[in-house]
Amino acid sequence: MTVNSYAHPFSRNDTSPIAQWWWTVDKGLLAAASTLIFLGVALSFASSPAAIRADESITDPFHYAWRMIVFAGAGGGAMLIASLLSPRGVRRIAVLALICAIIVMILLPFIGNEVKGAARWINLGPFGLQPSEFAKPGLIVFAAWMFAEAQKGQGVPGVSIAFAVYVLTVGLLVIQPDIGQTLLITTTFMAVFFMAGVPIRWMAVLGGIFMAGLVAVYVVFDHVRDRVAKFLSPGAADTYQIDRASEAISAGGLLGRGVGEGVMKRNVPDLHTDFIYSVAAEEFGLVFSLILIALYAFIVLRGLSRAMKLADPYQQTAAAGLFMLIGLQATINIAVNLNLIPTKGMTLPFVSYGGSSMLAMGLTMGFALALTRRRPGAYEPGALLPRNRRRILPR
Repeated sequence: MTVNSYAHPFSRNDTSPIAQWWWTVDKGLLAAASTLIFLGVALSFASSPAAIRADESITDPFHYAWRMIVFAGAGGGAMLIASLLSPRGVRRIAVLALICAIIVMILLPFIGNEVKGAARWINLGPFGLQPSEFAKPGLIVFAAWMFAEAQKGQGVPGVSIAFAVYVLTVGLLVIQPDIGQTLLITTTFMAVFFMAGVPIRWMAVLGGIFMAGLVAVYVVFDHVRDRVAKFLSPGAADTYQIDRASEAISAGGLLGRGVGEGVMKRNVPDLHTDFIYSVAAEEFGLVFSLILIALYAFIVLRGLSRAMKLADPYQQTAAAGLFMLIGLQATINIAVNLNLIPTKGMTLPFVSYGGSSMLAMGLTMGFALALTRRRPGAYEPGALLPRNRRRILPR
């Protein structure tokens, strides 16, 4: 037996689904996402002892860490299983997730659990489910499918259907209210619409509607006005949450205080969820923070590069939209921690504590991995060959 026979777990002649998956999935993207999940578990052990102080009924200092291991296993498993799907399978599961999420969001005013003035969760025994997390990847894949169908010119009103479902989804989010998720979904939806090849004038109109929506949200919702006022005039408002997070980040310095040595994190509200980045920065420093950002940048840039080379319009826009969804959510969370934008409740993908977030992000990444696998005919001829090996092939 040669040494090379130990290099890979599967032979290239193996036609089993798992072997085919191994040879076609992007292992760089898979490794980056898996690394983020591992870091999320590690950071939960750093944040859990301080986080339980907000709940006197919890006695185990690693309560959130043990639960995070379960969430990470579920999210990682969902990512691997979803990455095995065919493009058609991705579409079916995504549409099913979207339909289920919309139904549950319609029922939230009646069966939802209200937390901090917003009814966004339903209780499933010891766990809570946030349906809007699953609506995000479902809507992106569905919109990409509808836009692709509209481009075929076979009479399918794909654009109208996509916009109708989008309006329904964001309407349900506004009712909760969940303005952060609404802005995230809207931005990603517009990006998918743009990548589908719409005229620039349409994007200008959508941009105007988006700005009008921002003004309306500012006028209608008191908590939005309060957060904007705190951001613009920090000296004239209570900015305890973001101030403590900023202090924790500053205290970390270049290399951090050390594992478990964070002090400022004890005063950061929601440190294990929305402000986990500040915990990472205090204990592991600027270098680790940049590595964390680099992992997200790698996923987005490599993912978009692979997506743009896909031959099928549906697969191309769906994959690109999913990678952008991950990148935009990470950007918003980190920007809030760095006090670059007003605060909003949004988790750091794969890293923040939360079952719904971890499971939904696992599905999102799994869908994206499935769509970008190297299937026969999936990519433009020569798209994935090294530059010195590419040649012009007939279409």
